Amino acid sequence: MTDRMFPLTRRHLLAGIGGVAWCRAGAARSEPAGSGARALTLEAVPAKLPLREGQPDSAVWALRAEGTDPARRFWQGETLELTVSNTLPAPLALNWHGLDGLASVVPLMARSPLPPGGTDRLSLPLRQAGTFLCDARLLGDDLLSPSAACALIVAERTPAPVDRDELILIEDWRLGRDGEPVAPAKGAQDVPPLYTVNGKVAPLDITARVHERIRFRFINACQRNAIALRIEKLEARVMAIDSQPAEPFLARNGQMVLAPGTRIDAFVDVALAEKSGSTIVLHDGHAPRPLVTIRTTSEKPIRDAPLAIPSPLPSNGLPHKLDLKTALRIEMKLDGPNGSGSGWPRPSRFDSRAAPAFRVKQGRTVVLTVTNAAPMPMAFHLHGHHVRLLDRLDDGWKPFWLDTLLIEAGRTHRMAFAAEFTGSWLMEAMAVQWGTPRLIRWFAVDQ
Repeated sequence: MTDRMFPLTRRHLLAGIGGVAWCRAGAARSEPAGSGARALTLEAVPAKLPLREGQPDSAVWALRAEGTDPARRFWQGETLELTVSNTLPAPLALNWHGLDGLASVVPLMARSPLPPGGTDRLSLPLRQAGTFLCDARLLGDDLLSPSAACALIVAERTPAPVDRDELILIEDWRLGRDGEPVAPAKGAQDVPPLYTVNGKVAPLDITARVHERIRFRFINACQRNAIALRIEKLEARVMAIDSQPAEPFLARNGQMVLAPGTRIDAFVDVALAEKSGSTIVLHDGHAPRPLVTIRTTSEKPIRDAPLAIPSPLPSNGLPHKLDLKTALRIEMKLDGPNGSGSGWPRPSRFDSRAAPAFRVKQGRTVVLTVTNAAPMPMAFHLHGHHVRLLDRLDDGWKPFWLDTLLIEAGRTHRMAFAAEFTGSWLMEAMAVQWGTPRLIRWFAVDQ
């Protein structure tokens, strides 16, 4: 098995090598779509994870909320009234993945790091449905301990045609010489990673009924690792990527590749015999790791035959067309994993008063050409907007939206987005290697 990781394009989603992990999070909700406000409190706290079998739990930092579900679940159209409290002995910067248009939540731009003992309040209108990610890792390279992530799920106004809705939040951890988890860029680069799924150490064992349709919400919440996922014996139909509906397509052999921060929603019909199973496997470029077994029960099948092929999920309102002829064209280079001399500082050295990478008028299309000149793959993440990967001749684009890409060493990707939302927005880049730092720049969308 090769240890080479691939950029997240449709071709590689169809042909990527890998596996996945799984933890039951509850049945698909059938209540009517909501409106109005709902409150949620997140506390940044010291926490414990049972990373070593038969040994004391390991000390990490976490975002704790009420309840035991690893996902916070809401309905499209609701407003999330969020209270954040920081009980950690270090500043806190929440980093959101997938929330388009909410300039008020962009860390280091609209929101300064929250000091120890501080409290912050945010109002988040949940205009778009999808699978979102929140973590406290933007400043993590310079912190004492690694931190866990949490998921935010916003269900469509019309419930999706599935029987269950399952979160699969995958995280990586590395232990230092003292046996305790260390933050990225703090050592332990050559130590094999440990993986958790929904905060629990794999492998996990779950049960399902024959012909049950499950919506898996896969999240690569790893701090550095790109991963490949495969569901054996079962078809996975990709329905959404990075919080946005896609033109549905089958992942070839149930295989998918996820950069750090990538989210993929896939519908899986459990087309197995009674009392049989399917293994979900993760591959990170080394040995494959079975993370979950799906076992069918002896109960009567949930229906006589699999459900019909699903229609696309409802659009979140992103434009059907992009005007490439009048686009602002920007070229950027990722020179190296440490960002020296490249204009990509570490978050701890970031100055929001520095000139932006570019400015664009609201409503104009931007074509970004990003070249990875580093000797290793790098993940690129855009805040506040989603992009289309462009074909080589500007004669089309891939049938899905992304906010996170994996760019191989020496490769160039061209992407386009409509600058719909005014404000100041971050861009992140980091090498897919434990010992390298996260790097950031920013861009402005003006009225």
